[in-house]
Amino acid sequence: MVRDARKIALFGLICLIWGSTWLVIKIGLETLPPFFSAGIRFVIAATVLYGIIRVRNLPIHRTADAKKLYLAMGVLSFSIPFALVYWGEQFIPSGLGSILFAAFPFWVAIFSHRFLKNDPIGGFKAAGIVLGVCGIIVIFWGDVDLGNPYAALGMAGMVLSTILQAYTLILIKKLGQPISPFVMNFVGMAIGAVALLGLSLLTERWGDVVWNTSSVGSILYLALFGSVLTFVSYYWLLKRINAVYLSLTSFINPLVAVFLGAIVLGETLGTSV
Repeated sequence: MVRDARKIALFGLICLIWGSTWLVIKIGLETLPPFFSAGIRFVIAATVLYGIIRVRNLPIHRTADAKKLYLAMGVLSFSIPFALVYWGEQFIPSGLGSILFAAFPFWVAIFSHRFLKNDPIGGFKAAGIVLGVCGIIVIFWGDVDLGNPYAALGMAGMVLSTILQAYTLILIKKLGQPISPFVMNFVGMAIGAVALLGLSLLTERWGDVVWNTSSVGSILYLALFGSVLTFVSYYWLLKRINAVYLSLTSFINPLVAVFLGAIVLGETLGTSV
């Protein structure tokens, strides 16, 4: 019972924090370039995780499977998807980004069925995912405006990021059992930090960076809560519950994100800038 209560509490905490991160990213983008912002976020998160690893004396696995997993997490979870999300949020409301990410369970189910022999979709699970995605579309479709070409690209980037993240999630489920969530996130985020800051150095002007209370608060919140706390909790849960059920957090996140976007930034779901 205590273990089940812990799982439920962590599931709810992930929904609340990740639902709020869409707004916090948007706030940070007011003064920080997107790739720079995401890269600094992971520099801080990876540093904190490394400190935890040293204090707890956790082993960093170096097997072939571990290296494959680290590389996949670094590139397909923390580099390309976050570059797409941060870039896309410049052109669409934060709530809309979270709504588009609600396709995540659909792709998790497909990859789970394809790659995890002990994790079939099943009729009940498939029906629930389809109903959830359709429900999100029905609720919010009337508010989506495709008139801005950059917004359309931003939306496409959000959807692509769900596919990459879903594949990585299944790879973690398959290969990550022996590895501590602290370790896999540290290595993945360190790779992501290097890749994102390298991309920023090539495409963005660091002289345009403006540090103020909002930008610093955004980075720290996203690094400590939106990265360290939630990703470690998420991958801890992934070892203990079905991957598709865990991915359903993406159905709850939009409710939090749309509410906060409307209250804090006065956002509507149209994509005009």
